[in-house]
Amino acid sequence: MTTEICLFTADLRLHDNPVLYAAVRGADSVVPLFVYDRGVRDAGFAAPNRRAFLADCLADLDAGLRARGGRLVVREGEVVREVCALARRTGARAVHVAAGSSGYAQRREERLRKALEEQDRRLHVHEAVTTVLPPGEVLPQGKDHFAVFTPYFRRWTATAPRETVPLPRSVHVPDSAVSHRLEDRADVSGTSPGLARGGEKEARRRLTRWLGEPLDGYAEHADELDGAPTSRLSPHLHFGTLSPIEVAARARESGSPGAEPFVRQVAWRDFNHQVLAARPAAAHEDYRPRQDRWRRAAEEAEAWRAGRTGFPVVDAAMRQLRHEGWMPGRARLLVASFFSKTLYLDWRVGARHFLDLLVDGDVANNQLNWQWAAGTGTDTRPGRVLNPLTQSQRFDPDGSYVRRWVPELGELRRPAVHEPWRLSGAERSRLDYPEPLVDLAEGLARFRRARGLD
Repeated sequence: MTTEICLFTADLRLHDNPVLYAAVRGADSVVPLFVYDRGVRDAGFAAPNRRAFLADCLADLDAGLRARGGRLVVREGEVVREVCALARRTGARAVHVAAGSSGYAQRREERLRKALEEQDRRLHVHEAVTTVLPPGEVLPQGKDHFAVFTPYFRRWTATAPRETVPLPRSVHVPDSAVSHRLEDRADVSGTSPGLARGGEKEARRRLTRWLGEPLDGYAEHADELDGAPTSRLSPHLHFGTLSPIEVAARARESGSPGAEPFVRQVAWRDFNHQVLAARPAAAHEDYRPRQDRWRRAAEEAEAWRAGRTGFPVVDAAMRQLRHEGWMPGRARLLVASFFSKTLYLDWRVGARHFLDLLVDGDVANNQLNWQWAAGTGTDTRPGRVLNPLTQSQRFDPDGSYVRRWVPELGELRRPAVHEPWRLSGAERSRLDYPEPLVDLAEGLARFRRARGLD
């Protein structure tokens, strides 16, 4: 009897999973393994919202494997040590894993490869499991990655992805593969009240629903803040309960007018992953340094986190983040621009708060999108500042998004709901809502001076 290990990481699914497919196909028995990575926990990335969502994903993955005669084996600790120990115990001759993009994932992979080689075992790393194209699949001449999205997207569109792989019909797990207890969502405290459910079953339900009528309005209404057609699939792509290749293919097959704009966003995700894979330090260092001397203003940063900046659309977005562990893409851009440019605070501080709450808190997308908003990343217009008042008036014209998340302003109509500071003194005194944290014109002037744009 031959045995191989399928090490799940950010690919918690049965459908179109080359890691599981190769392990099942290559041996008589398979150990479907997930390790609660102590390194991730110690680095502060095991945020409550993601832990709870992960619990859903693992429970669903275990159920899917049991339906095929198998089960999920879970361990906790240092990944390399746990994998090697289980390989010795089960006699596994090889380990299969999905390639990662972050510096941490790359270093972990290299350590695992060396440790397994010392045991005369092999490591098989599978590309295009968590992205449509592997990070190094398309490259500009003489460089190791694309730094601008548009030429990347042209090459990305012209490159065929790998073929999808079928579901395993059966999975045989050796009795010697001892498992620890699966964590339950109920075990996790400090989660957002409106946190969505995780798991492949829920992901596929959401995908099917999205590919119907909602996708049709995506091109025209995606940036609207309230009631916009949005897939909310980003947590599932982050945890790998959906195959990005299948998501893009099914969107295009739908023939919807919103398909190509949506697929473009899937490509943005690939773009960020290929940047991070080539420049791992971009997770915490400026991709394009601007010699910024960021302000230190702890009270302003805390007002931003709490949704008490005095700018209704910013506060609405920050409160939605706290309540759901998620917010629309447009909202993410405008609050990041406000933090890093209008307040001129270090983007890393804002990005850390996002990672503390976002259920889709992906290092590649979170950090590089924050750098894009801060003007230190791949944005070709680093001096652009998103005016929160203009953004609110354009993308929440009737104020419904603001009223939903900032109930103190629930009785206001436009234009007052966008700029309550213009109300009369008597009207203003009745509102339990702060004055603006900064004058927008002064904030813009400060940023321009700091960047030498005057």
